[in-house]
Amino acid sequence: MPPLLVRRLAARLAAAVLVVWGAASCAFLVLHLVPGDPVNAIVGTGALVGPEQRAAIRHQYGLDQPLFTQYLDYLGHLATGRLGTSYQLQQPVTSVLAGQLRPTAELALSATVVAVLMSLIVTVLTSGRARWPRRIAAVVELVIISTPSFWLGIMLLTLFSFRLGWLPVSDTGDLRSLVLPSLTLALPIAAVLTQVMREGLLGALEQPFVLSARARGTAEHSVRARHALRHAALPALTLAGWFTGTLLGGAVVVENVFARAGLGRITLQAVRDRDLPVVQGVVATSAVVFVAVGALVELLYVVIDPRLREGTGVRAA
Repeated sequence: MPPLLVRRLAARLAAAVLVVWGAASCAFLVLHLVPGDPVNAIVGTGALVGPEQRAAIRHQYGLDQPLFTQYLDYLGHLATGRLGTSYQLQQPVTSVLAGQLRPTAELALSATVVAVLMSLIVTVLTSGRARWPRRIAAVVELVIISTPSFWLGIMLLTLFSFRLGWLPVSDTGDLRSLVLPSLTLALPIAAVLTQVMREGLLGALEQPFVLSARARGTAEHSVRARHALRHAALPALTLAGWFTGTLLGGAVVVENVFARAGLGRITLQAVRDRDLPVVQGVVATSAVVFVAVGALVELLYVVIDPRLREGTGVRAA
């Protein structure tokens, strides 16, 4: 393996470890600085538990140790994949998250696909055309971006479920119940991606290689889709990767609006009940997903831009 590639892989791995460590550390410190007794989350706020029993519970969960010792134990468990036991559910956090991972993954994946397809279609249709389609699209995109996700979800529910009756209100286990939650997450992402990609496409259409392609008699739709769009996709791809890694925050709202199971609902419940191991496990999982998506985006750079396959093209690209 070439030394340059080894150094790049080592740097990437070190950055990934740093991101996961930073996210996990911030979650640990913030949750432990929040006022309240974790024992109440374990036994319930209304339970009558004496001082001796509280002391035994603290010792069982290591809560009687100094905060720094708890932090080191937490990092050690995290490094070995052990996320602790849920205070409320009395189950391993890994089992709790694994049971809720599939619905959230389906929602995030479908929202990402819908957002990318919508942004590609709108970008190609509005770039390089008359000004009024671009202005209309820009206004609609600004409105979508400015609309909170919970309000957007409620409006979609009101229109397509309550008034038209086309789609179910809550999760029924079929694909129809995935349409509205996916649109709620996808529309703001698609609006941002379209704005970025349109600017890149308009700039690419003015480049000499586009003029050369047109001079060879290439059809206009082919010039846009095969030549200009590829050069405009890199910034949008970076944003798409970032949005994919942060979809969990949107899932917290969307899954509650549409009564869907998933990591979003379990996260909100854990925060409300101060179930610290579950919240820390969700944060660590989100950090790992974010790092994995970032690595995938870097691989896609090479697929989209052939210049990155050559050592001389890396800096220029």
